[in-house]
Amino acid sequence: MTETDREAIAALVARQFRSLSWRPGEPGDWAAFAADFHPEAALYASARPARPQSPAQFAERMLVLSQTSLQSFEETALGIEIRVFGNVAVAVAGCEAVENASETGRNVEMMLLVKDAGAWTIVAQAWDRVTPERPLPEELGGNRPSGPS
Repeated sequence: MTETDREAIAALVARQFRSLSWRPGEPGDWAAFAADFHPEAALYASARPARPQSPAQFAERMLVLSQTSLQSFEETALGIEIRVFGNVAVAVAGCEAVENASETGRNVEMMLLVKDAGAWTIVAQAWDRVTPERPLPEELGGNRPSGPS
């Protein structure tokens, strides 16, 4: 892994979290969100049974929620691990999300990335919730206090 690849992937992950943050009067950046995905990428939320959705389907769902029950959403990465081999990579991020400025939850997101034409894109992403039985690993930010700062 070159440092350039690591920096590019870390920037992509950070951009993903920024694009999915919104509050009243400040919508999410859905175009930036979609730009980092391969056109045929699949996303898998923590709900089971697992069902793939496209980045466009996910963004549309979030847009509807942002206009109804989810007035604000702020997701931040607490810790990230990146593994690269040639033109493939995996980014694993421990995350914290604050919904409606009051409900805090944590999860682990895993992104499979491919480098094509000199740029990294997400080809698949899946995530699952942190629970008392499945705590956030320390290396992914599990030692940080939870909640809005």
